[in-house]
Amino acid sequence: MTKKRNRTRPALSLQQRLNKFTQDARAAAKSLPAGTERHTLLQKARDGEAAAEMERLLSSPGPQHQK
Repeated sequence: MTKKRNRTRPALSLQQRLNKFTQDARAAAKSLPAGTERHTLLQKARDGEAAAEMERLLSSPGPQHQK
């Protein structure tokens, strides 16, 4: 007999989680002096924004085909 996995749904949508990640990364970068750590956090924030934009575009209905 297979064991059933205990799955839970995330409290926030993917878009909301990506936005929160981006805001947190920018806030953390703001508190750091200029350097590699700050640059890395800002790059992660930009990556999060790009991922949010891709998710938004992919989840949109897009053009409808005529029948």
